[in-house]
Amino acid sequence: MIAEKMEQIHGKRSDKGYRRIRDDLEHDFGIDVSDKRVLRICRVKGIKSTIKYSSHGCTRNASCPQHVAENKLNRDFHAQKPNEKWLTQVMLFTTCWKMRA
Repeated sequence: MIAEKMEQIHGKRSDKGYRRIRDDLEHDFGIDVSDKRVLRICRVKGIKSTIKYSSHGCTRNASCPQHVAENKLNRDFHAQKPNEKWLTQVMLFTTCWKMRA
């Protein structure tokens, strides 16, 4: 019964994933079911959302040499006088969602 309703919801709007399908089951049909059960049924029935989100990777293309900065220090970090060389270590970027390397 739940699987048929899920296929009906997915047939109308194929962009819905298991979370929105669960919301529609509860709202439209009054079926109270967990996300895990809906996800399990979706996997068995092959129901997938048609919307795919791009990964939030590097913002520059590494194959484009015009964006790569010149290596002026060449790993020579010793300075002869103060304020001659300023460095920073960029290992992690913290956004409001998560930390990225």
